[in-house]
Amino acid sequence: MSGHRLKGKATIITGGGGGIGTAAGRIFCGEGAKVALVDRDSSIVNEAANEIRSSVKDAHVEAIVADLEDESAAKSVVDHVVATFGKLDVLVNNVGIRRYEPLADATWDTWDAIVRVNLLSFVSMARASLPALRLSGKGSIINVSSTYALYGRKGMGAYDATKSAVLSLTRTLAFEEAEYRVRVNAICPGFTRTPFHVKRLGAKAVDELVPPCVMRRWADPSELAYPMLWLASDEASYVTAATFMVDGGLPA
Repeated sequence: MSGHRLKGKATIITGGGGGIGTAAGRIFCGEGAKVALVDRDSSIVNEAANEIRSSVKDAHVEAIVADLEDESAAKSVVDHVVATFGKLDVLVNNVGIRRYEPLADATWDTWDAIVRVNLLSFVSMARASLPALRLSGKGSIINVSSTYALYGRKGMGAYDATKSAVLSLTRTLAFEEAEYRVRVNAICPGFTRTPFHVKRLGAKAVDELVPPCVMRRWADPSELAYPMLWLASDEASYVTAATFMVDGGLPA
C-alpha cells in the first residue's frame, strides 16, 4: 500500500490506539501523510505506531500520550504536532468511550465522563487546531460519530446523545469555517470488528454475531478508514457539512 493521495499532509488522529484510529493511521501513512496518533494509553498508542512503522515503508508517524478529557491537553497536542511537522492539514476526532447503562441508571459522573471525551474533546481539538488548519488553505476535520446518533436503541443513551451532538457540531463548524477553506464532515460507523469489541465479547462471540445490517457482517476497521482517507484528501474538496453512513446498510 503506497500512494500519494495525502502526500505531505500533516494529520492528527485522536483515539489513535484503537481499531479505527490505527487503521486510519496506517492507510494515511501509506498515502504519504505525516500522522500523529493520540491516545491516553501509552502502551497501546506506541504499539499502534510501531505496527504502522513495520507495515508501511518510510511511515512518518508519531505517538502522543494525552488525556483529552482535559481541555488543556488539546493545545499541547496541536502545539507539539505543528512544531514537529511544521503545519497541520487534517484533524480526525475519533476518540470515544462508552458506558452500557440505561438512561434511568446512568449517573451524573457517567454523563460527565462521556460528554467530556465524546463531545468536548472534539470541541477542544477543533478549537486548538483551527489556526493551523486555516493556514493550510485545505484544512479538513473528520468527526467520527455513530449510526446510533440517528437510530434509537436501548442501554447506551449517554453515548448516543453525544454522538448525535457530534453531528450538530460538524454542521455548525462546517458553516463557520467555510470562509477559511476548512471542510468539516462526519462518518457514522456501524458494527466494526475492533479490538475493543473482540476483547469485550470474545473473538468467537463476535464471529458468531451477525449484525442486523443489509451486508450481514462486521466491518473491518480499514473499511471505515478509507472513507476518512477520501474526506481528508483534496478529492473531497467540494464536500463539507456531510454525514456519511458507513454501516453496511443498517436499517433505522
